[in-house]
Amino acid sequence: MDTQVFAALSAETLPARLGGNTILKEKIGGDSARWQVTEVGDGNLNLVFIVTGDKGAAIVKQALPYVRLVGESWPLPLKRSYFEYHALVRQSARDPGMVPEIFFFDAVQAIIVMEYLTPHVILRRALIDGRALPKIGRDLGLFCARTLFRGSDLSMVTREKKADMALFADNVELCDITENLVFSDPYFEAKLNRHTSPQLDPLVAELRADRDLKVEAQRLKHLFSAKAETLCHGDLHTGSVMVTDEETRVIDPEFAFYGPISFDVGMLLANFWMSYFAQSGHESGSAGRDDMRAYLLDTIETIWETFRAEFAHLWRSERAGILYPASLFEDRGDLLGAEQALNIVLDEIYREMLGFAGIEMHRRILGLAHNADFETIADPDRRATCERKALKLGRHLAVNRHRIHSLKDVRATAERLEKETLA
Repeated sequence: MDTQVFAALSAETLPARLGGNTILKEKIGGDSARWQVTEVGDGNLNLVFIVTGDKGAAIVKQALPYVRLVGESWPLPLKRSYFEYHALVRQSARDPGMVPEIFFFDAVQAIIVMEYLTPHVILRRALIDGRALPKIGRDLGLFCARTLFRGSDLSMVTREKKADMALFADNVELCDITENLVFSDPYFEAKLNRHTSPQLDPLVAELRADRDLKVEAQRLKHLFSAKAETLCHGDLHTGSVMVTDEETRVIDPEFAFYGPISFDVGMLLANFWMSYFAQSGHESGSAGRDDMRAYLLDTIETIWETFRAEFAHLWRSERAGILYPASLFEDRGDLLGAEQALNIVLDEIYREMLGFAGIEMHRRILGLAHNADFETIADPDRRATCERKALKLGRHLAVNRHRIHSLKDVRATAERLEKETLA
């Protein structure tokens, strides 16, 4: 393989091109002619292959020089695989066992070879199927707290944190996608926008004329672009999580950037609220999904409660960075001062998290990249009903986030919307 010239892999060419890789031969098998290669990428950007041999299996992921969802008309730099690799390394150190093990990285070919997770399935698919996973709430709450706290000035040595910020600051193109496709495009008639149900047209027009909503979306965009608190996953949703009943793993952090602690949490919870509203579109016959809906709302609360508890634990045990130093509080016997500061920080994360969640719900219905929760609902009327609920809750979260006192209040609003639209 000419390592100086990029070439996209295929199931046919992969064994010959990577067959000489020592690490792959150790993991998969020495005879590449016996490798079985299956292309499984179903995302918007990359090629993903499962490679199986005599010894085992691995995932080979390769970035393409364009957005796969759109095509070559939208070029995208290969360096995003570099940021994904470095994000996975840091996440592995900050919450061991929660991301796939990395076996090999080739920057020129934009290839990451990593652990093949089996019998794991994509969390979004499991939720669409009505499968309640028992551990994901706690696992994801801990992952968010540990990676976000330990990647911030609350924990890191300031020189190391600033050097890391400089490294990830070059992930410009993927941040640009988020800045436009998430925070701006859904709120006007952008070229790449689409919504799948014409029945939504009146509500879409109402949202795009909503001054308060557009102002809040831009305030949140301001936070996204200016508040470089911690290393964020950048695209944390139920399609970026693989699960079994016993294990949870987080994948695909190529959108990694330094941003608000609240961003990943908000994006993640939004996808659970969308799953909640989509459940009625996946009911069949007399088989209702009331238990699944209750499970999803419970899981949202578990994620946030676990995040709060673990963040507080890390604040008290690992707060060694430049922010809120113990020399001003604990070392002077002022434990109450440290706790007062903690409560202020957590309240700020909570308010921002609600806003980011609301905007994420809008962009997944009105923008370019939709999610399967709604898209797999075949009946357009049922789909529109589900999406309408999510759009209304999204608006409420974004605009009223400073007046929503708890997730119990959000739960009550979600349940009311569900009943109203099904009446």
